Amino acid sequence: MNEALDPEWGTATRGVRSGEHRTPYGEHSNPIYMTSSFMFDSAEACAARFAGEDPGNIYSRFTNPTVDAFCERLAAMEGGESCVATASGMSAILATCLATLETGDHIVAAHTLFGSTIGFFNNYLSKLGIQTSYVSPEDIDAWKAAIQPNTRMLFVETPSNPLTEIVDMAALAVIANENDALFVVDNCFCTPALQRPLDFGAHVVTHSATKYLDGQGRALGGAVVGDKDIVGDRVFRFLRSCGPTMSPFNAWIFHKSLETLELRMRAHCQSAMQLAQWLESQPGVERVHYPGLKSHPQHELAARQQPGGFGGIISLRVAGGRAGAFKFINATKMISITANLGDTRTTIVHPASTTHVRISAEDRARAGIEEGLVRISVGLENLDDITTDLWRGLASV
Repeated sequence: MNEALDPEWGTATRGVRSGEHRTPYGEHSNPIYMTSSFMFDSAEACAARFAGEDPGNIYSRFTNPTVDAFCERLAAMEGGESCVATASGMSAILATCLATLETGDHIVAAHTLFGSTIGFFNNYLSKLGIQTSYVSPEDIDAWKAAIQPNTRMLFVETPSNPLTEIVDMAALAVIANENDALFVVDNCFCTPALQRPLDFGAHVVTHSATKYLDGQGRALGGAVVGDKDIVGDRVFRFLRSCGPTMSPFNAWIFHKSLETLELRMRAHCQSAMQLAQWLESQPGVERVHYPGLKSHPQHELAARQQPGGFGGIISLRVAGGRAGAFKFINATKMISITANLGDTRTTIVHPASTTHVRISAEDRARAGIEEGLVRISVGLENLDDITTDLWRGLASV
């Protein structure tokens, strides 16, 4: 961690002031170290560095000052001891699983996970003899019942993608600790600006830095945050050997973006709240999913776990199934039709045919991914302009 970190600093201040290591030039903004390797004064110094006797940089696959600065800043914001940066959000999940699980282990996961995560668990971890059971995220008794003697991980997203279902993290932390299992939370939708899963008992937090941590749709990246043993040692050693590495340039982008994260998230939350309330009253909208709405079944839990706000993601079911959803999306003019989220620009997508298309129809049905479901990532445009564009879509339905 940064020696200058004040434990009394708030999340926004940590996002601006932590993870800074100035060179003798006295720069006010962290530099980019675009180098593949690092030099040594002698063969003896090189040998000591590789032996772990002398801390420092060796090779940018696993040690780089710009990447380290991003990791220190994100760890400070999440309240973690260590952070490892990866090439993407999925590689963060890959690194976490392969660094901590073995053949014969078992995962209990929410059936509302992102489609790519389910695909990774079902199609690739299963090849290694690591099996996954899926349960309803809000059913604590189902989590308890799914535990097996070989269960070594509980994995959740909260809020979930795209239905914004909320998981009681404190309750799952108890189950994980009682069964010697790792509790992993994907904090992509909220970021530490809205919630900090480690404060609720999570052992590991994963991120797709591509989303809100960047916030402008520019770069791919991921991160794993936790303690010095699980993340600082085990996940780091996996990264060193296997190499799903974040580039220094992308790390510099994310490092700078964290400075405005809390400010941006407040704006996303404010617009999303007003938009969700407006959508609930519109003809052609059969249901709106947003944790800030009192109609959301876990509104009170979301308020407890997400003190920073309810997030920028809304999903809604429109009339007419897939045909109605496509008409709605195609009638918009300003909003971007893309599967990415967390951008300054509002985006819209049909999950059943995109983000969740590679999982089975049965899994989609179980997760509530209906044909009429549309996901909106509320951006930073003027709210009136977003509303006008969505009204065009609704008029078509």
